[in-house]
Amino acid sequence: MAASITIINLSKIYSSASTPALDTLSLQVQPGEVYGFLGANGAGKSTAIRLLLNFIQPSSGTATIMGKDIVADNVAVKKHVGYLSGDVALWPKVTGNEMFAYLMKLQSQVKKDYLHDLIKRFEAEPEKRIDTLSKGNRQKIGIIQALMHEPDVLILDEPTSGLDPLMQEVFYDEIRRAAARRAAVFVSSHNLAEIQRMCDRVGIIKHGRLIHEQSIKDDKSFGAPVYRVVLKDERQLKRLKAQGVLKVIKLDGVVATVQPNGAIAQALKELSTYDIAGFTTQQLNLEDEFLEYYGDGA
Repeated sequence: MAASITIINLSKIYSSASTPALDTLSLQVQPGEVYGFLGANGAGKSTAIRLLLNFIQPSSGTATIMGKDIVADNVAVKKHVGYLSGDVALWPKVTGNEMFAYLMKLQSQVKKDYLHDLIKRFEAEPEKRIDTLSKGNRQKIGIIQALMHEPDVLILDEPTSGLDPLMQEVFYDEIRRAAARRAAVFVSSHNLAEIQRMCDRVGIIKHGRLIHEQSIKDDKSFGAPVYRVVLKDERQLKRLKAQGVLKVIKLDGVVATVQPNGAIAQALKELSTYDIAGFTTQQLNLEDEFLEYYGDGA
């Protein structure tokens, strides 16, 4: 099956910068997959999205959406894409309904029943002028315009910003519905809980480079136990880091967060050889993974 989004060595270098804003990014998003693009502010997430939408031109590399080149076929690409920017900028002097009517002329495949359903589910206020709406209600209008034509690809930048918890749940439901109809969803965020809740797979970007990718829903490591071990002697850390039975996730003084690489019994047997002052069990989450790769304080 052909990927909905394919990115190959995509880079962006600004003449005024000493380092690339995006450095040889390569990844794929399959139909029906929700891919989380995770990184700190300034890591390169928004640059990647602007390149995909041809708002800026790549310095090198290529990318396709639904098999069409993002530069050469940029007009055709946009017919397949629903987009929500990180800082939603909508026409201020029109109502949501007026904006939806205009967009329906551009995207003829919009089903009015589905649009009305989105408005109802998000409790939006499309009869009001956009410049009179709160941030959360503007965000709802932005989400609806991205979803209303049921695109093959959704590209969403910090999508739940400004939404209350109830509306966040509605949004997650809509993403599940989009994935169920085989839409590819590319979500940029620095919200760890959001990515873990919503995505099938995550890529972590740091200083413009993709440094890690992994499955979330099918990765057994997220269901495996994690041990928080307090060692009595800091000198044991060297041996702990050198052994291969336990994956060391995080070290903080004499406190080590570790996870079995294999059988739990073997891991506990290894731990029994250390002089331990405290021991608790927890579950690995995306924050642990994120901190492992951003552990230098970037």
